[in-house]
Amino acid sequence: MTPPRPSTTATADSRPRLVEGRGELSRAVTEALRSGTPPVYATGSVPKADPWGEDLQLALYLLYELHYRGFEGVDDEREWDPDLLRLRQVLETRFLHALRTESSPAPRSVEEAFAPLLVEPVDLSGSLSHRLETEGESWQLREYAALRSLYHLKEADPHLWVVPRLTGRAKAAMVAIEYDEFGAGRADRIHARLFADLMTDLDLDPGYGRYLDRAPAPLLATVNLMSLFGLHRALRGALVGHFACVEITSPPGSRRLAKAMRRCGAGPAAEHFYAEHVEADAVHEQVVRHEVIGGLLADEPGLEADIAFGCAATVLLEDRLATHIGQAWDQGRSALRPPVPVPRP
Repeated sequence: MTPPRPSTTATADSRPRLVEGRGELSRAVTEALRSGTPPVYATGSVPKADPWGEDLQLALYLLYELHYRGFEGVDDEREWDPDLLRLRQVLETRFLHALRTESSPAPRSVEEAFAPLLVEPVDLSGSLSHRLETEGESWQLREYAALRSLYHLKEADPHLWVVPRLTGRAKAAMVAIEYDEFGAGRADRIHARLFADLMTDLDLDPGYGRYLDRAPAPLLATVNLMSLFGLHRALRGALVGHFACVEITSPPGSRRLAKAMRRCGAGPAAEHFYAEHVEADAVHEQVVRHEVIGGLLADEPGLEADIAFGCAATVLLEDRLATHIGQAWDQGRSALRPPVPVPRP
């Protein structure tokens, strides 16, 4: 499919603004970044924090974002500030423990983890993409895009961190897939750029990180998972498992979302983003399974349980997010905090 003419402004490439905290920990991070001072928080606040809650997830997201584009008005040197890194470490430990606990009993083999994902389920009643395809309204499509923008505007970035930690077949295949994700040498075909164009079609602000202040904890957790896995060499197997899970589940979901965009008349760029993923990720699925995972296991067979855990953790958080969105929409309310403004006619 020929992509539509890009219509996104340069705001998609700017630094995001800091947002207000949602509790003691996230407020400590925000104030530390604004003032250039160490974060101030009670020692006992971390063990008491809900690992799935707004405060911890936002604090982690803010700390992780320093490794991407940073924030407007925040010194780049804060990326490696020892006080911020110390706080990030204890928050990560709490988040990772919750992931392992909630995923228990976790699959121990790649086959056990991925077999359920390779078959289209008969019952799609819990699928957000199916809901949007069959009965989704325009405001729900806009909400879904605003939520997913926190990842899609940095699409594939966290997965690049694993490349120097791979060798041979796994590295070569991972780079080949990432080359496609980044437009195969064409800036206008970078997937993050295509999503920014989708947002423009939906009358949303395509600015990077623009909807952070509206994103609930279940969404923040899905993005934090990629950063957690990507920034730690010890979790390289988990990142590969996460990446494979995304690539395997993307084509059927993207097909349904492309139909949803077409049915609601969202615009050519909105439909094109998902149509592009139907084609590209169907190929990527085979490469990631046979070459990235196959190559990694050939080199490091001891990482199989980590790959399986990465897949299980991804499914867990995607299910939590789908439940959050579905319950909000069932009650006739927004899944964001607060909802995006209604576009002018």
